[in-house]
Amino acid sequence: MGINKKQRLKPSALSLVLAGTLFSVGANAQLAGHNVILVHGFMMDDLSNPPTSFNDVQQAGADNWRAYWLNRSEARIDWPSNARIEGQISQTAYQQVRQISQQGLCNDYCIVVTHSTGDLVTRHLLENQARWLQADGLQPLRILAVLDMAGAGGGTELADLAVSIAYNDSWYNWPVKQAVKAFTGIDPKPDNLGVVNDLQTNVARNLAINPMSIPRLRFVGGGSSYGGITKPFIEGKDDGVVPTHSACGATNANGIDSCSGTLSMTGKVSSQNGPAGLWHNHYPVLMSEGANHSDVINNQTGNISVPVVNGTVLNGLQVNFASRTYNKRAWWQFWGSGDQYVEVPGSDQTSMSNLLYTTLNN
Repeated sequence: MGINKKQRLKPSALSLVLAGTLFSVGANAQLAGHNVILVHGFMMDDLSNPPTSFNDVQQAGADNWRAYWLNRSEARIDWPSNARIEGQISQTAYQQVRQISQQGLCNDYCIVVTHSTGDLVTRHLLENQARWLQADGLQPLRILAVLDMAGAGGGTELADLAVSIAYNDSWYNWPVKQAVKAFTGIDPKPDNLGVVNDLQTNVARNLAINPMSIPRLRFVGGGSSYGGITKPFIEGKDDGVVPTHSACGATNANGIDSCSGTLSMTGKVSSQNGPAGLWHNHYPVLMSEGANHSDVINNQTGNISVPVVNGTVLNGLQVNFASRTYNKRAWWQFWGSGDQYVEVPGSDQTSMSNLLYTTLNN
């Protein structure tokens, strides 16, 4: 269920007194000539130490983006991870959406940048924001595109396991419990998982599923998080938290190894276990075998990025990453031209965030 008029008139403590808290965090912080709005991902600390005020939520949101994106944005939508998307999260987020509308930040279209669960939160907001704002006599936000970094819109098997452990904390589940604890930071109980409930694969894939006209550009990693302890419990390839089927925008939750059926995450041109289909208007743009879940929004370097959807225009946004094709022989190959690879040249010298920002900003 969404936000009704009564709920907006009686917001909880987290969403009270937001006036004046939304402000530009970067001077002329734009991407391709459009203001940028940031929507962060799951904050595990909110489960073990729930925020007591919106200031707590806002501070955590700022810290999340500080390494790269904070000073490249004009606004953020911050939300508490100890809540549910169709409840407190939407109420808190909507108060910020109202301010963005009132300030006219998206009159000339905005670009939204999300990380992880921010993908799912944004999907729910975009499906409902026009109706909510018009009911308040405000103009809906005009969104040009959404850039989803390690998007969790398709959920993660770690959330499925967390909910399972919450109801069956038997000793023989110890290995699973350690992976779940690395992901959530807590010993799961039925009443302390917050947004993790929404990240269950079946739940996430049934939330705000109406096709939208706004393109979702996907940026996908395949690295390791938490020392690799979570990887055995995630279907297909993953970034340590989010499975590739979710990050790519695949139409089902079957485990896959790449966003493409003909290109691996390392850039090798070969038959791959790719998605059977992609959600409407979802475009996997870059993949990187070594990029892990958290560092796709930070300054991690040393990872080659591989272009998937490239050389196109999506809703007026130019997607044109440099690309080179080359052949490489394995150390044991003494004849032939070797295997063919595709990459964004020089991408290992910069972060994925900087690569997409500098490219799309041209």
